[in-house]
Amino acid sequence: MNNKKFLAAVVGLGIVTLSACGSSSDDSKSSGSKSVTLVSHDSWAVSKSVLADFEKKSGYQVKVLEDGDAGQAVNKAILTKDNPQGDVFFGVDNTLLSRALDNGLFQSYEAKGADRIKAGYRVDGDKVTPIDTGDICVNYDKAYFTEHKLQPPTSYDDLIKPAYKNLLVTENASTSSPGLGFLLGSAAKYGDDGWEGYWKKLKANGVKVVDGWEQAYNEEFSGSAGGKKAKADRPLVVSYASSPPAEVIYADPKPTTAPTGVAQGTCFRQIEYAGLLSNAANAKGGKALLDFLLTKEFQQDMPLNMFVYPVVTGAQVPAEFTQYGPQAKDPETMDPAKIADNRDDWVKSWTSLVLK
Repeated sequence: MNNKKFLAAVVGLGIVTLSACGSSSDDSKSSGSKSVTLVSHDSWAVSKSVLADFEKKSGYQVKVLEDGDAGQAVNKAILTKDNPQGDVFFGVDNTLLSRALDNGLFQSYEAKGADRIKAGYRVDGDKVTPIDTGDICVNYDKAYFTEHKLQPPTSYDDLIKPAYKNLLVTENASTSSPGLGFLLGSAAKYGDDGWEGYWKKLKANGVKVVDGWEQAYNEEFSGSAGGKKAKADRPLVVSYASSPPAEVIYADPKPTTAPTGVAQGTCFRQIEYAGLLSNAANAKGGKALLDFLLTKEFQQDMPLNMFVYPVVTGAQVPAEFTQYGPQAKDPETMDPAKIADNRDDWVKSWTSLVLK
């Protein structure tokens, strides 16, 4: 969620985000396959101590190749599947999962600890492993709405009202997983025959579309730390229910309340998966890495690094996280089969309707 390490990187709280250039196949094949490469979207993050513990116990050195927004990363992984850039892919979510599976991106492997994954997040087969979950929701800048004596929106319906004209920025549904999640949330809310009419109204109400989450949240959204520096002018953004705690935890000085809030009636439940890439140069190391992603140590490390919720039973979430970024109580959801059947057509229609 991904999505989400922006402030941590600024203050340098011991979070590691390594990048490699090009393919790691040669590295993985050399030195007794002691190097294993994880391909991910730009929001991958893990504490140095946690990663070091895995490397010490397993004997593998982990390299991470970050490859843009989730949608871009998945598309590139599919294009390079015959000669993959790494061994494990992390960050394909339920909005894009069928595309990855239909294109043969992963090979079979059931990770150790898969029996501890909560029932609601499990998937059929053994091609991917659920790793984390979160909710894609509209966030709002509290200060803006207080200053303008305007109630923040609470639902999809609110976003098309004149009071919120020219206030919302969202991501491109064809290139960004949050953008696609927001589109799917509207389709789940208004149905096959109603979502296009909703987006026509949203476009008429001045919604702004940018390529990805980083630009939307850190450059266009007035409520974020980055947005304030950029003098952003959009007080509504499609982000995550877990974004507000980041604005508290990494602020200096820390505010007593989050400067941003979540419109609970605009949320879509996202689940992120990892899988062993087909033709991985170091399949053995990739399997060890997948096992690691389900350990209690890694699962409990995720919330304050990637601002997502763990999926295994027994993993604890920090108090600040639950206080400022609780999961949505009643998010929109959609059956993966329905997403698979309609996603590409919906994205084409959305692109024609909103971007042209």
